[in-house]
Amino acid sequence: MTSYIEPLAQESTPSIIADKLRKAIGHGEFRPGAQIVEADLARKLGVSRGPLREGMQRLTQEGLLVSIRNRGLFVIDMTPEDIRDMYLAREAIERAAALKILRDGDFETVGLALLAIVDQMAAADGDPAAVGELDIAFHELLVRLADSPRLSRMHQTSIIETRMCIHALEETYLATDARAVEHHRLADAIRTGDVDRTDDLLSAHMDDAIERLVSR
Repeated sequence: MTSYIEPLAQESTPSIIADKLRKAIGHGEFRPGAQIVEADLARKLGVSRGPLREGMQRLTQEGLLVSIRNRGLFVIDMTPEDIRDMYLAREAIERAAALKILRDGDFETVGLALLAIVDQMAAADGDPAAVGELDIAFHELLVRLADSPRLSRMHQTSIIETRMCIHALEETYLATDARAVEHHRLADAIRTGDVDRTDDLLSAHMDDAIERLVSR
């Protein structure tokens, strides 16, 4: 597995440290509920504790880390309530992004770009991990192409939390992976400029993910 916790190749800054920690959490190097040991992490990154603490504080503010008094700093543990709340936020952001594209943007070009990712998902059928990463790439592209820096910034944390759930979701797709079909329908609705269908499909897609996660 790729490690995101390794010595920095350039002078460390809190933003670089925070980005490395986000990636490590999102890709499972730090599992939900895991304790972050400051001394060990500073040694692995090859940085002093000052910028490390500032970087970790950024993730605490984003809600990815939680400080428990007299115990230390921990990666959040995604309870069913957390999962529902995270998808509530994701749905609001992505529906807003899709609406902006459909009202103000070149929705046909966006739809075609999303369909290109769907083609990769279809080609990766049988590899749930690869399809999962393409699933995330699809939604990241959707929000990015809305050309809203604030939506993109808010989306970042929810996508990391989604990655934390990916391993749990993978086993639910082993028998029949419907994600390529679901995303094809969504991309096609965007490509054709169908506002109501896009909104309905996005909501259904989020509801399906919640159901799979909280009932596993």
